[in-house]
Amino acid sequence: MNRLSIKYKGPLLGEITAPPDKSISHRAIMFSSLAEGQSIVRNFLQAEDPLRTLEAFRKMGIKIEYRTPNSEPRHTYNEIIIHGKGLYGLNAPKDTIDCGNSGTTMRLLSGILSAQAFSTSLTGDASLSSRPMKRVINPLTEMGAVIESANGFPPLRIRGGKLTPISYKSPVASAQVKSAIILAGLYCDGTTTVIEPGKSRDHTERMLKASGVDISVKDLDVSVRGVAALKPMEITVPGDLSSAAFFIVAGLIVPGSEIVIRNTGINPTRSGLIDVLNLMGADIKPENERLVSGEPVADLHVKHSRLKGMNIGGDLILRAIDEFPILCVAAAKAEGTTKITGAGELRVKESDRIASMAAELRKMGVKIEELEDGLIIEGQEDLSPAAAVSYGDHRIAMSMLIAGLTAKGETTVDNTDCVNTSFPGFMEILESLNQ
Repeated sequence: MNRLSIKYKGPLLGEITAPPDKSISHRAIMFSSLAEGQSIVRNFLQAEDPLRTLEAFRKMGIKIEYRTPNSEPRHTYNEIIIHGKGLYGLNAPKDTIDCGNSGTTMRLLSGILSAQAFSTSLTGDASLSSRPMKRVINPLTEMGAVIESANGFPPLRIRGGKLTPISYKSPVASAQVKSAIILAGLYCDGTTTVIEPGKSRDHTERMLKASGVDISVKDLDVSVRGVAALKPMEITVPGDLSSAAFFIVAGLIVPGSEIVIRNTGINPTRSGLIDVLNLMGADIKPENERLVSGEPVADLHVKHSRLKGMNIGGDLILRAIDEFPILCVAAAKAEGTTKITGAGELRVKESDRIASMAAELRKMGVKIEELEDGLIIEGQEDLSPAAAVSYGDHRIAMSMLIAGLTAKGETTVDNTDCVNTSFPGFMEILESLNQ
């Protein structure tokens, strides 16, 4: 079990580059593998979660190679070449596919594997094995898939076959659920539609459209027409806003800080955190806005700001759902009270993020009331150093390290190996700003 410690040294100053986007890295491997021909993926995130996806497709016979490996750390490879074999080019893996901690790998693969002419088993670590899969099992079964599970939890045994299109009204706004159904719909003769209760991130829609798939979006409805043929692509993965979020909040709450975070994806279905923080009084300025492989990108100029508490819910929290832990840290340092609702989905993530953040911030002297779907956080001028734990959740670990930057003394966080699932090099980048 790894332990990291941190303490305030002064303002955070300098420029950094956001690490590659995890969600887009997963999809780049998947969609390129299903395309007919050679695709190039640049700036792929060499972290544990997307590497699980990469290895899964290698197990199913897809040739994936690094064009320009170098002597730098493994997360800095420049290009990956994927030799796609089309929708029906996958082979049955010789053994179980281990998804590790990656819910994206398991849920999206379920949609693809439901249409294959072979059976596959998917497993994961203890954390992933406690996360609900009925949200994808139910619609995929309705399409004709045969999926065996441990009462709706991993491991999954998927027997592929012919699927039929459906119109599915999803009970949750989830990009993973939506994507699993849409990917299964690629194989159906006809139109498959997903209707969401709110707008989830749209990386799947953007990338499939770029690959030539007949996919349409109308308000909260997404429809795909099959049987599809995906064209090979050249994809440059933009920086991950969810990873940049830790440095955005750090720059806002550490007095005297001023940082620039380059190459950050600002997809409007993902940028809720920036909108929330701006409403709280943050000084965040996007510069050099541009499109990279169909995704909006900017350099974010962040300055220390006096934040004010507010009520956060509805569409705002949906578009900042992955950033909830670090948003709680911002609220803990804001003036007044912040009420966050509509985040009940976080009870079943890598940890129960609502309960976890409440417990850990209380150790630092923050007054918090836990709600069924969120938290009420009373902002504090000063946080106390603490011995925090991560619950094996990478976002909890990084959020508590950022909180520790503002405490008067040393804060430790136990069980931080999980940070590598999404952000290898996190501490090195943080220390480069915290001289």
